[in-house]
Amino acid sequence: MPLRPAPLLSRLRAAAVVNPSSSAAPLRYGRHPRLASPFALSPSCPRFPRAAAAAVSPLVPRPITGGFALFSMAAASSATSVHDFTVKDASGKDVDLSTYKGKVLLIVNVASQCGLTNSNYTELSQLYEKYKDQGFEILAFPCNQFGGQEPGTNEEIVQFACTRFKAEYPIFDKVDVNGDTTAPIYKFLKSSKGGLFGENIKWNFSKFLVDKEGRVVERYAPTTSPLSIEVKGHQEATWEFLNLVLEPLAALCLSNVVIKLCLELRCFYCISSACPVLW
Repeated sequence: MPLRPAPLLSRLRAAAVVNPSSSAAPLRYGRHPRLASPFALSPSCPRFPRAAAAAVSPLVPRPITGGFALFSMAAASSATSVHDFTVKDASGKDVDLSTYKGKVLLIVNVASQCGLTNSNYTELSQLYEKYKDQGFEILAFPCNQFGGQEPGTNEEIVQFACTRFKAEYPIFDKVDVNGDTTAPIYKFLKSSKGGLFGENIKWNFSKFLVDKEGRVVERYAPTTSPLSIEVKGHQEATWEFLNLVLEPLAALCLSNVVIKLCLELRCFYCISSACPVLW
């Protein structure tokens, strides 16, 4: 009967046995030598990673942030409003965003070749058509950082949006929204309203809602329908009314603490359970 080869783990353990008189450290059981940590390699080794070399050698110079990045970071950190920024339009001309004072803004990073392009561009045009005469403006910033889905020139981007989707709102110069080259306006937007998993923009068509004073009041995911944003506006108005009505009544109710908490959490069921007499 032929002998069966030893199991892999047994062979690795056998390979890990070293001469007791040797000063070399034994291999860890179950770990192949080539899978050892790169930080165990010698810096003279051609496969030695740069990160490991920097970790073990304090003489390795660190990259220095460019002056533009430092300037844009300082500008974003000192700003208190969207109106403090100047951006470039699609033709390269400066646009002072203070010209939008008194208007509600929806700021969107757009792309022409994304799976979300048709639905978002269509609904953005519908939303703008409905509210453009009521102090509402959409500011579109093309961005090519997500899958290279906005490769065209500014002229091509504007022509695409205006011809195919009848976009009447302003489309600005192409920008970066993440990384060291992030546009100052987007540094401000992200720091004002972080996302679910950090500040970074996750994909094309992320949306920021800005009030008339230039403050960021809400951030929406790329998959959020633009038309659903106006529904949220109606819900906010409803809750403002409920706050005016329920707060005085809560002061007369034994469960006022619970009601106020539920108002904060916006739970109709909890409020009705805590104080049925209100309904």
